[in-house]
Parts: sequence; C-alpha cells; structure tokens
Amino acid sequence: MMKILSFLILPWLFSTACAENPDSARLVKKAARIHEKVLTIDSHNDTPMHMAREVFDWSISHDAKKDHSRVDLARMKKGGLDAAFFAVFVSQGKRTPEGYEKARNLALKIFDSLNAAIARNPDLVGLALTPSDAYLLEKQGKRIAFIGMENGYPIGKDISLVQTYYKKGARYITLVHTRNNDICDSSTDTLETGGLSKFGEEVVREMNRMGMMIDVSHASDYSFYDILEVTQSPVIASHSCARALCDNPRNLDDEMLVALAQNGGVIQMCILSDYVKTPAPNPARDSARAAIRKKFREFENLTDEEMKQAGKEWYALENLYPKELATVSDVADHIDHIVQVAGIDHVGIGTDFDGGGGVIECYDVSDMGNITLELVRRGYSEKDIRKIWGGNLIRVMEENRRIAQDCQH
Repeated sequence: MMKILSFLILPWLFSTACAENPDSARLVKKAARIHEKVLTIDSHNDTPMHMAREVFDWSISHDAKKDHSRVDLARMKKGGLDAAFFAVFVSQGKRTPEGYEKARNLALKIFDSLNAAIARNPDLVGLALTPSDAYLLEKQGKRIAFIGMENGYPIGKDISLVQTYYKKGARYITLVHTRNNDICDSSTDTLETGGLSKFGEEVVREMNRMGMMIDVSHASDYSFYDILEVTQSPVIASHSCARALCDNPRNLDDEMLVALAQNGGVIQMCILSDYVKTPAPNPARDSARAAIRKKFREFENLTDEEMKQAGKEWYALENLYPKELATVSDVADHIDHIVQVAGIDHVGIGTDFDGGGGVIECYDVSDMGNITLELVRRGYSEKDIRKIWGGNLIRVMEENRRIAQDCQH
C-alpha cells in the first residue's frame, strides 16, 4: 500500500540531512521504503475523546496547534501509520454501585461513538478484531482501527463485563489508570491492595480465557509482578518507557523489562514527553494545573458544557506554560535501551497521542515516519523495524488468541 510520508514532504529535513552527510539522502530513501513496506501499529491513543464531539470530523486533516487533535484518518495516511488502538478511556471515579454503573454506561457510549465513526468512513477505515483483519484492511488501502480499553474501572465488580467489552471489540484492557481501582494498585497512587486484588486475579484469568491482552501500563510495580505471576498469556505495556532513562513511576525499570521479556510480552514505547525525559521543575505551571483540577473536580462527573470549558482552560494553560518537549532522538534512546535489556522481540510503539503524547519531530501522527528514519540512522534493519512497528505486538495478540483457544478446548 502506498503511503505519503511526512519526512519525504518536508524539504528542510531532506536538504539539511543531505548538507550534513552525503549518505543522508540514501538513509531517507531507505527509511521511506521500509516505512511503506511494514505494517505500522500504534498501540495506544486517546482520539475517541475527540470523536465524542459532534463537530470533530475524523476523516479530514486537523491542525494540532489549533484544535489539539493529534490523530485523524488523513494524517494517519500522511504519516504512513496503518493501524492504531483507539482507547475507550474512563477516568477513575467513585467505587460505588452508582459509580460503576456510570462508568459502564460511559464506556459503552464511547464504544458506540468509535464504531459510529468507523461506520461513517467505510472507504477509509475498518475495525480489526484480529491480526488477519488488519492485514486484509491494509491490502484494501484502508486505515485499521483496533480498540483497547484504558482503565478496568468500568468492569466494576462484575466479571461478566470483561466478555461484554471483548464482544464490543476491545482487544486489551489497561487494568488501572492513575488511581487505584478494584483490580489492582496504580503506579501513581498510595499502596492499597499491595498489588493485584483477588478480584483482579479473576479479571486476569478471564481475560486469558477470552484471548484479551492484559495491559500493565499504569500498574504499580507490585501489581506488575502479581499480574505476571497469575497470567498464562504474554502481556503488554501499551504506552510506557524505560525508567532507567526517565525516573517516572509510570515507566518500567530494568528488572521489570527482563521479567516482561521472560513472560513473552512487549513494552510499547510511549512518546509523552514527561515519560521520555524528566521535565525541568515548573512550580507555577504545576500550581495552575492543580487549580484547574480542583475547579473541575478532577474532571469527574462533568457535564458536556463543563468538560468543554475545562478543556478550554487546560489548553490555555498549556499555551501559557508550554512544555519542554523531548525529541525523536530521545525516544530512540529508550528503544535502544529496551532492546539492550529486554531484546528486539519485546519493544513496540504506543504514542499516547491525544492523551498528552507528542515530541519534537513527531508532534502528531503525520510525523510518524520520522521515528523510522531515526531507527534507520541508528542501524536498525528492516526486520528489526518490522518487529518494532507492529510485529512484536501482533505476535503477542496471536499468542493470547492461541492460549484462549487451548483453554476453551
């Protein structure tokens, strides 16, 4: 399938590269050929939050600087991204019957809005439930939409909902988000269960039975190891980085990377700058952010109008205190480290676009080819890049499906 790559339509990049090194033109062409040839998958974005807005047209190109949208079908094509896991994200709320019901209803609403967006653009995109679906859609020249679910909170305490969300199309669940839930402890909350709860063990086993990938991103270190102890299938970290290079609790340390590799899993390199490169202290910005969170009740139980206003004030704050972004080179440093520690078979890419992801030279999905270009510059082979851009994730998906089938026989 032909793809138009962002780094081939940026003359300054091509000319600068050629001026610096005569071999650069050859590397750019090589990277373009590889990026066009391999199946490229982003394992995590939060674009469905935009799809819930009636004014957002997923099919046309948007300006990330103006409307803060990083992903649409037009820019996926421009950036040569074949497939993405679109997240059904529900933030953590109250762990009460009313809270669970509200979370479940919101999750189902997001599933419906995502499927409706796919249905409105049948010539441009299709839903994939299996790797075979993805390869078929690629041959048809369409973008590929997988579905992941971020935060197990909408499961509540009802194990049957795992199957409900699987039937809705979800092929992984990020078990926890920024705060603890009934499944396990979060990496950014206080110690509660001490890892995976008894109910969490049930969830892991049920996901194994369904062939649904378990996502350990956002899980605490204790939760991570508990999950590996219980699961029969390889797991993923859909959007995480290497803690050795950026000391953030959301990232995986080297021992965790080794354990993940022993499990047969894969860590999908996140390009949210705060997880790639430790940000410089900015107390004024942190204070302003905390004030907005307090004003809008941690973004819980907001009306549509309140959510719109919260977004407006949050983005105004981002403009007032712009983040110092990491670079594609910084991203590749993490990939290098993960390959060194865990091996080439255990790393992929999960951008977290529309959830904060974006770095210099890969600010939105139209720039995805620049990651391939950097990998080529560092000596990665086509075989390596095929694994990083989706081959490793596909392997884990297939292994989850195979184990599930064995369990059902």
